[in-house]
This record gives sequence, C-alpha cells and structure tokens, in this order.
Amino acid sequence: MTRLALGIDIGSSGVRAIAIEADGKVVAEAKAALPKPDRTDGMIRTAAPDWWQAVETCLAAMPRDRIGAIAVDGTSGTLLLCGQDGTPLGAARRYDDAGSAAHAGQIRALAPAESAAHGASSPAARLLDLQKQHPDAALALHQADWVVGRLTGRFGVSDDNNALKSGWDPVARTWPAWLDGFGIERRLLPEVLEPGTVVGEARRELGFAKGAVVVAGTTDGCASFLATGADQPGDGVTALGTTLTLKLLSDRPVFDPGAGVYSHRLLGMWLAGGASNTGGAALLRFFTAERMRELEAGLEPAKPTGLDYWPLAARGERFPVADAAMESRHEPRPPEDGRFFQGLLEGIAKVERQAYGRLSKLGAPALRSVRTVGGGAANAAWTAIRAQMLGVPMLEPASEQAAYGTALLARRAL
Repeated sequence: MTRLALGIDIGSSGVRAIAIEADGKVVAEAKAALPKPDRTDGMIRTAAPDWWQAVETCLAAMPRDRIGAIAVDGTSGTLLLCGQDGTPLGAARRYDDAGSAAHAGQIRALAPAESAAHGASSPAARLLDLQKQHPDAALALHQADWVVGRLTGRFGVSDDNNALKSGWDPVARTWPAWLDGFGIERRLLPEVLEPGTVVGEARRELGFAKGAVVVAGTTDGCASFLATGADQPGDGVTALGTTLTLKLLSDRPVFDPGAGVYSHRLLGMWLAGGASNTGGAALLRFFTAERMRELEAGLEPAKPTGLDYWPLAARGERFPVADAAMESRHEPRPPEDGRFFQGLLEGIAKVERQAYGRLSKLGAPALRSVRTVGGGAANAAWTAIRAQMLGVPMLEPASEQAAYGTALLARRAL
C-alpha cells in the first residue's frame, strides 16, 4: 500500500491537515478551530494545549496507518517556553504580539540590518521577556517546533524558517553572537534543521505505522508558497489581496533590509519576497467590490490605457520602493470608469513587474513563471494585463492551502 504524506497547518484561527498520495492527489482533509487568543496587557497570548487538541481532532480524520511522512507549519514567530519534556510554562506569545517592542531599539543596535529579528513584534524581543518570566525554562520553541515535539517525543528542534525571525542566521546557519549581547540565554535555543530533514519517527501510540517519520517543518507563509507547486529558481508567486505580496524562488539568498526583503532556506534553495502597499485596498479607495465586478467585463487587456499609475490605499510605500512619504499616483482620471479601473489594474501590474525586477537586481534569478493566489486571481482580464506586463507564463497554482504545501514538504521524505 502506498504511503501518504501528511501536512499539518497551524494557522491563526485553526488547524488544517491534508494527506496526499505520491502524485499529489488529496486523500483526506480535516480542520479544527482554535480559541481566540487572549489580548490583555498589550500582549497576545495563546495556549499550546489548544493547538494539540485541534491537531488531534484533525488526526482522528486521517488514515494514520497509511501515513509515511509528516510535516508541520506554524505561524512565524509564535513562541513559548517549556520544560525539557515539552511541558509549556505558561501561554505562548503570538507572532503579532508587540508587547515587547521596547527592546526593538536594542536589537536595532546589535543585529545586522539583514536580520529578520527586527521590528515591534520581534520573537527575539519576546523571548527576552519570557526567559525573565520563566528562569527555570529549558527550551524556547516555536509553534511548529512544539507540535513536532508532541508528534515525535523529541523536543528542542526547529527549522530554518521558523527560527529566522528569532535571530537565526540562515546563511551562516548559526545562532549569532549578537543574541548573547542582547541577553538571550543560548541554552534555550533549539537545534535548527533544514525544512524537510527527518526529526524522528512519529509516536506509534498516536496511531501511526512503524517507520512513519516527522520532518522539520516551515512557516505558514513558506508552506503557502510550496502549495502552489512552484519549485524551480525563477518561479514566482504573487498574492493579490489587500496588498500585493510576492515571493521568488532563488538559487542564492538576497536581502534588502530597507524594503523588508529577506530570504528563507527552502528546497535546498532560497525564498525571497517583499510586499507593496498597492493592491486591493488601493482599488477600494475608488470603487466598491460590486462596481469592480461590473467593470471587469469591459476591460480590454489588448488596449493599454497608457495611464501611469501607482495606486496606494494611503501614504507610504514599502517595496519595491521604500518611501514612507510616497503618495498614491492615480491622476489624471479619465471620465470613463472602465478606463480608469483598467489604468489602476495596469498600475498595480507595473508595480509587480518592478518588484520582481528589484529582486533580480538584488541577485535573484530572472522571473520565469508566476502563479497567483488571493482574490485578484479570479479576474481573468487582470491576469491577461499582468501577463503582458510580466512577459512570463501565468500558471495555475496547484493549491492555496498551506497544509497542502506542508504535505508536499513531507512527501520529499517518502
């Protein structure tokens, strides 16, 4: 009987599990909701036992006796302290918890600019406060790390992607010296493996067959990229949502700290990305969602408007240009709504082209294909506009489910 690969995605509001065959066909799927986080004292806390309860609910719907490999993804930067046996010492602090933002200045002074540990919600900053709160802690673990520990009985292991925002240096593959100067206790830091590396066998008492392995996982963002089927240098994935987010698989790491660009190790390569403030929110400045649906039928991709727009929802841009004072460029406005709408879509496509070009100038390979996820992917005329602008094949994503991407990561161990 063919062994299956199981992907477990731990998101903000729930857990999803997907089991696939070797050819990628989905065999089983399950999901379970998570309780809302506790938001008090300026912090955002969540309970690790709740994660495991949701995971167990999903596992109950899986053909566990057929599972050969398992991978887990979690929200990037969600962190908890625990004992040597994995017992949580209090609540975990979530990825978007900025309650330790007072340490951001110290991190800025110590960490290199390309480190992903900067920012108001830095996991490194939260770790500093957590270790003071729990001086007897043995391990600092990210969300996916802890679930991997529950699946294998081996705690204290992380992966390159989940460890990145906690200060891990993905190029040197080490916990850097600046963390010592910051005050992080090195004894707490987990061993870090490349995503997809076998951590250990899955616990038989959970219903898995002998020989089923658990591999080092990834973050939910990286898992969503993998889910699309992109796996070659130059493959790009664009998310057309409230903002414009893009990721490009590269054969080398690229960084642009000023624009928020950093690289994850993935598939033996690197995943670089950036996010622009253009996107759906900028369009909603001018049209309702209903009106945009009405205007879609009149779009003429073969007849560019010639309008030179850079639509923004508010002042400020992050990438491919970092300019906090940048104003939206959406004039002159033609009298026809349809032409104006097409000009806005062309403007967003130009930003997308410039963004991928910026990653290439930083050292990433030239764009070879694009897969699109998010609400904007359903607009066929916009896809045609973007295809003309980008000059590469626009491919259908295999899936938009992070759990599917994590299952593909697990499949590599079969």
